[in-house]
Amino acid sequence: MKHIYLIIFFFFFSFSYGQSTHNKGDIEGFSMYPNPVTNGKVYISTATNNPKEILIYDVLGTLVLKTTILGKELRLSDLDAGVYVLRVFEKDKMVTRKLIIK
Repeated sequence: MKHIYLIIFFFFFSFSYGQSTHNKGDIEGFSMYPNPVTNGKVYISTATNNPKEILIYDVLGTLVLKTTILGKELRLSDLDAGVYVLRVFEKDKMVTRKLIIK
């Protein structure tokens, strides 16, 4: 019986921890479009539009692209179709999103 309570406790703890919707490290006004990418370009904008360091990882966690953009446009024509993880750094803030390339 104790095992059931322990499992229920961990289930609710992990569910509530995973549902955090606001992170202090998120970049204010972050938007990325289009996603899925079909034309080899994605546009990334923020409230301040400062230079952004971009890291893109494949599903295995291998870094496939590292670049810095000064504007909003990021060219992705060198990447194969698939699912990637996009990580954007702007000043001391960071955001991570799923990126799909068709």
